[in-house]
Amino acid sequence: MPEGHTLHRLAKLHRERYAGQAVRVSSPQGRFAASAVDGRVFERAEAHGKHLFHVYGPDATVHVHLGLYGTFTEHEHPVAEPVGQVRMRLVGATHWTDLRGPTRCEVLTDAEVAALHARLGPDPLRADAEPRLAHERIARSRQPIAVLLLDQRVIAGVGNVYRAEVLFRHGVHPLTPGHRVDRALWDALWADLVVLMRAGVAVGRIDTVRPEHLPEATGRAPRQDRHGGEVYVYRRAGLPCLVCGTPVAMAELAGRNLFWCPTCQPA
Repeated sequence: MPEGHTLHRLAKLHRERYAGQAVRVSSPQGRFAASAVDGRVFERAEAHGKHLFHVYGPDATVHVHLGLYGTFTEHEHPVAEPVGQVRMRLVGATHWTDLRGPTRCEVLTDAEVAALHARLGPDPLRADAEPRLAHERIARSRQPIAVLLLDQRVIAGVGNVYRAEVLFRHGVHPLTPGHRVDRALWDALWADLVVLMRAGVAVGRIDTVRPEHLPEATGRAPRQDRHGGEVYVYRRAGLPCLVCGTPVAMAELAGRNLFWCPTCQPA
């Protein structure tokens, strides 16, 4: 599932290509009520966590959640015939976009959009985020911090990669109970997520390794993985920690794979 930086990157791209234009919106697959926004002015696009919003004005916002299989494909004119199951097609003056396989694609009223935002935790990539709200929930919980970081009601946009990497970078064992994460530690975790996720928006991939641990600094081979990016522990189970050499550990927690270094992140 895409992490929050991907949705913010899409929102930025769609703002640049469609904002201020009257656009054509259709549903070749027939499963999306495109007529509610077809021909209207695309006012802006924004993201909150793993949710994307195309705003068309009063009581008309297209809400997209990509889920595990959703994808946008971006094209320049001319517009081609739909291929495959296209849930939503968006056509502007110079570009067009197809959406396939999302978990959600729907038109919401302003009240429904506000209710959705209210259910989500603060997003490190949004200017209106209030990190104290996330810490208030974390401080009341005995659940592991690794579980809480993936709870979109606590903090929006963090996925399995950012979770594993930010905990490693701060030496936090993933099973540390939330109530043992004090405000100073939380502020440090939050600030690091802001930096890492902004970098993800800029370059389109997740890089978390500090300069002194990069391949060009250490002489090691670059990471070979379809997700790209240099990371410390994510999907590196059994390989030596880039800092101390201890084999990276892996376990399942709440249905998701968990990665950490037993030495750098002691219990």
